[in-house]
Amino acid sequence: MEIKKVVIIGSGTMGSGIAAQLCNANVPVTLLDLKTEISEKARERILKSRPPLLIDKSKINNIKVGNINDDFNTVKDADWVVEAVVERIDIKHNIYEKIFKFRKSGAIVSSNTSSIPIKILSEKLSSEEKKDFCITHFFNPVRYMGLLEIVKNENNDLNKISSLKKFCEEELGKGAIVCNDTPGFLGNRIGVYAMQVAMTEAFKFKLSIEEADAIFGRPMGIPKTGVFGLYDLIGIDLMSDVLKSFIKELPKTDEFQIVAKEIPLVKKLIETGYTGRKGKGGFYRMKKIDNAKVLEAINLETGEYSASKKIDIKSEKVDLNSLINRKDKYGEYAWSVISKIIKYASSLVPGITDKFNDIDEAMRLGFNWAKGPFEMLNAIGVKNFFQKIDNFDNNKFLEDLNKSKNENFYGERQLYTEIETLGKVKPKAIKSDKNKSAEIYRFKDFNIVEFTTKANVLDYDSMDCLKKATDKPLIIINESMQFSAGVNLTYTMNFADKGDFKSIEKFIKYFQETCKHLKYCENPVISAPSGLALGGGEEVVLQSNFVVSHTNIVMGLVETLVGLVPAGGGCKEVLWRWSQSNEAKNDPDFAPLKVFDIIGYAKTATSPIEAEPLKYLRPEDKKIMNRNSLFSVSKKVLEQNKNFKPPEVCKFNLSGKPLKEKMIKVLEKLYNDKVILDHGMEVGKELANVLSGGDTTIEKTLSEDDLYKLELDSFMKLIQTKKTQERIKHTLATGKPLVN
Repeated sequence: MEIKKVVIIGSGTMGSGIAAQLCNANVPVTLLDLKTEISEKARERILKSRPPLLIDKSKINNIKVGNINDDFNTVKDADWVVEAVVERIDIKHNIYEKIFKFRKSGAIVSSNTSSIPIKILSEKLSSEEKKDFCITHFFNPVRYMGLLEIVKNENNDLNKISSLKKFCEEELGKGAIVCNDTPGFLGNRIGVYAMQVAMTEAFKFKLSIEEADAIFGRPMGIPKTGVFGLYDLIGIDLMSDVLKSFIKELPKTDEFQIVAKEIPLVKKLIETGYTGRKGKGGFYRMKKIDNAKVLEAINLETGEYSASKKIDIKSEKVDLNSLINRKDKYGEYAWSVISKIIKYASSLVPGITDKFNDIDEAMRLGFNWAKGPFEMLNAIGVKNFFQKIDNFDNNKFLEDLNKSKNENFYGERQLYTEIETLGKVKPKAIKSDKNKSAEIYRFKDFNIVEFTTKANVLDYDSMDCLKKATDKPLIIINESMQFSAGVNLTYTMNFADKGDFKSIEKFIKYFQETCKHLKYCENPVISAPSGLALGGGEEVVLQSNFVVSHTNIVMGLVETLVGLVPAGGGCKEVLWRWSQSNEAKNDPDFAPLKVFDIIGYAKTATSPIEAEPLKYLRPEDKKIMNRNSLFSVSKKVLEQNKNFKPPEVCKFNLSGKPLKEKMIKVLEKLYNDKVILDHGMEVGKELANVLSGGDTTIEKTLSEDDLYKLELDSFMKLIQTKKTQERIKHTLATGKPLVN
């Protein structure tokens, strides 16, 4: 069935988030609550949310509001009704009675519950009603979290479940995984278990919380918050309630019962108000000492706080074999945690789902793991795993695998979706070659380049791969969450600290050369960004022939924040795009002044809708809700452009000195108003020099190479200043800009 109208009952965090995502998909939605004022306030929160829940804020009125007394008749027109009220079964039952009384025949009804089984939710429904009832467990925040669990049981109409799954994937952009009606469903069952194992094993191995978080983090392919940081983020009291629910619902023989036992220190923290970030602190807390905020960490043995210590375990990339084979307590801890996660996850197949790949996808989409439990097993290797494991009694999956010794047990990735994803296609490459920063996957008719550095930052090797891959039509795309956070500032500062500015200049020239090559080579180049496309990452996007963008992007030329100007062609390309506007045809200074404002303020866009007015994206660039579709749509674009011809070469006529003076007047006002300080003034002047054309006149025509030269000269002047270096070091250390 087609889903054209949706009604959501309950306008809290989850109800509002689902409504916003339906609005993003241009699906009319009505949001109901006890009073219209409540749902109106929810709509206002959606509009003002940070990070934004809406891709296009102008469409906020597509979310209608009302109350469950006066406006419940809207249910009659809905193809899908979502219940998102408080987790009280009596209230939910009353709502369902009313929904099924009003709903049109065949309309889907679902609950967004995170814990209550379908069996209990649907116990008062008729057999016919049960066919159309399921759980749609969205993860928060709905726009940004990829996972959606569709929970079914034996009563469901499976065709209806399939059509709902298809809608949620194609229209809402979700990774919709169908799972069985078991406690905690799929993601939370594994995710919470993993957290508890990581915590209990930290006590067992007498690790500090900083040590545990350093291991149960990036080295395992898990977000850097680690287990104790994540506990604080979620709320220690909330996690305690979740564990009590699991203890109640799961069989006494379930392994979860062991790791879910109450820990005295956790109990004490809750009792004293240390419930995490929302409280006075938790395992970590901020304390003011001598007018400075100091991060403190709790001692797991004594319960006392002391200044948190940074732990470097010398393992930044995900290399599980190296990690578990370390001959120290870190290696022992890592193996103990990973092996238990693998054992537990494999014991749930086929109970939770028939497809073990689905568990991996759930952990990637819902918990941002780089590898799910079975991918961890695959990476370790079947032989290596069984050589190290102590026992796996009553685990049919592992017993069968031990008998077969099948090193290729995993098969293809991402079976939960029919979409031809990047994860599915990479193993089918004819050939691949890589360096330390990127990898080229070669196919018969095209190539793929995937960046592989932390946050996919760019360096000489990244450019080298891009250049080599243009011998065929090229798709630049990443499986990781970010497209590219920009040029590798650490790489740059290593040269700066040595005073080796010639090497920096050599790299920037090569960066420019590569970007120019991408734009004008005989084969088309497609960028398919998602997540961050900032600085140098955005410059690659700007100079690609085609763009297929995920709706959840953050784009921008943000170099001024670190005391630099874009030097990979970013100034040049945005300037060119603005110079093609109608306003620029009548006023030669319009485009440079506009770009001066955009780049000077390091303006960013949080969606393609916001990116277009800034000229970071073009109207013809494609916008995709489902991140998994980036590759298939990019491939289609290549097929549609087999007769591709490179674009015409850009030329510029800029006013030079008079235009630069206009820009400096803007800077002087900002300086006098103390919006910028001394170095902000210097950075602004260099940007003004680039965008005004330097030593030119309006009659003189400048080439792209002239603009590249201006960008390079200003970049090199700034990188050699002490204050720019201070900005860069501050940003690398804190993640925040320095105003100096």
